[in-house]
Amino acid sequence: MTNGPTIRVQAEDFDLQAEIAALTGGHRDIGAVVSFTGLCRDEKGALAALELEHYPGMAEAEMLRIANEAGERWPLDGITVIHRFGKIAPGENIVLVVTASKHRQAAFDSASFMMDFLKSKAPFWKREIRKDGSEGSWVDARDTDHDAMERWR
Repeated sequence: MTNGPTIRVQAEDFDLQAEIAALTGGHRDIGAVVSFTGLCRDEKGALAALELEHYPGMAEAEMLRIANEAGERWPLDGITVIHRFGKIAPGENIVLVVTASKHRQAAFDSASFMMDFLKSKAPFWKREIRKDGSEGSWVDARDTDHDAMERWR
């Protein structure tokens, strides 16, 4: 990669098309762009929002470490990773991973790799806020998240 990854942790929403345009603008050799957008689910109508917290500085550093590892494993032309924090309502964006490469497989694999590691390693915490006004539990990474990460070792 000629430029390093773009990493952001922010409260405000992001625009997928604008992020792709910023990543690919002026690059004529990019043949594939893969994006993943993680959304807040409503958990069968029970969830009013998720409240996401992060460890400032450490979250960005871990996201950058994961993106740099992806850049070492695959021939990428660009990476953007954005993770939101604060109260996020069902249907709203939580996380964005965009990868660009000359070839599609590198873009697909690197995006999948980054999401698998972000889910289990990045220092973000999610707490459910239920529609009935009660505070739900803190949401831990599932065993399936850890299993997905292990396939890359």
